[in-house]
Amino acid sequence: MSTPVSPLADLATPLKFAYWVPNVSGGLVISTVEQRTDWGIDYNRTLARTAESLGFEYALTQTRYQASYGASQQHEATSFSLALLLATERLKVISAVHPGMWHPGVLAKFINTADQLSGGRAAVNIVSGWLKDEFTGFGLPWLEHDERYVRTEEFIRALRGLWTEADYAQFGRHYAIEGVTLRPGPVDVQERAHPDIFFGGNSTAAQATAGRVADWYFSNGRSLEDYADNVAGVAAAAVSGDRSAPRPPRFGINGFVIARDTAAEARDQLREIVENAHRPAVEGFRSSVQQAGAATGDRKGMWADSSFEDLVQYNDGFKTGLIGTDDEIAHRIIEFKKQGVNLLLTAYLHFQEELTHFGEEIIPRVRALEAELAQENGVEFRSHEAAETAAPVTARG
Repeated sequence: MSTPVSPLADLATPLKFAYWVPNVSGGLVISTVEQRTDWGIDYNRTLARTAESLGFEYALTQTRYQASYGASQQHEATSFSLALLLATERLKVISAVHPGMWHPGVLAKFINTADQLSGGRAAVNIVSGWLKDEFTGFGLPWLEHDERYVRTEEFIRALRGLWTEADYAQFGRHYAIEGVTLRPGPVDVQERAHPDIFFGGNSTAAQATAGRVADWYFSNGRSLEDYADNVAGVAAAAVSGDRSAPRPPRFGINGFVIARDTAAEARDQLREIVENAHRPAVEGFRSSVQQAGAATGDRKGMWADSSFEDLVQYNDGFKTGLIGTDDEIAHRIIEFKKQGVNLLLTAYLHFQEELTHFGEEIIPRVRALEAELAQENGVEFRSHEAAETAAPVTARG
């Protein structure tokens, strides 16, 4: 069944594509099934160069400080992101960071330097935090759910202020900044006020925070119906009169891609992943993250309604339904665009080969469907923007 076009849908602008950086061991599913993916820098440099040559605009580097969901080894996100920025020419790399682990002034300064070194391609994803042991293990306070979002909102406001104002001052419950000027600032990029600020979460508090301060709202994998509810909550907060970002929020969603020659083969692959789940690791992850959902008054937190099978992909990527043939996946992506999605964040079992396949086979199908959708609704599709992201890049050593 076709989804009605939401008033939030931007039919003129091509969808942006991103991928999860596999900078932690164990791949992107908690399963003993074979994953031809490596967490090292050499593999990731090659992957990043492949991605930008195929039209991927963003990569998101994960943040973990100790083992969880089977990821026994973890590279730190900001330094790994900088390495990928220096290995590429157009790809924008998003560093996931935790308020409470970082001070906003220190992060703002780091990102200024990364942005200067990369020609204006650094970005951040602000993660309020769900793994209590990471905070308490370092002797840091573990705030209750809604207070974590108060801190996150202050953190994002501080980042934006430090990036855009001289003698910036801010005084709140968690941060006090008095007359700080950071030089050099971020690179002056056309149509970008400062490095992109991504932020995600499913709870009411998260949606409200995103609507007030985030440039981009990231969602875990969701069904079409659940995603529409999330977007509506963020959009309502964005027009509440307290939004600090210079433009309305844009929307992204996570999806795990299993593209095969037939739908049956894709479903068989999903079944194999789940049947070979690392049960102790999944159950440990489930115990940690579902405390986050239960901690909200309305029980709408991330993973609050996730089944064991959902959690085998630890960002609920199976829920998005990008499992089938190339044509089926492309049509499914268009249904999410009609709900307001501006960016699709992808993950794969075998990153190098399957990301390549996605770029070569599925993105062109999506572009054709986007053009059809725009024409059907009397909108001019800006196809030149999609072509620019997929232009060849100069080889680098």
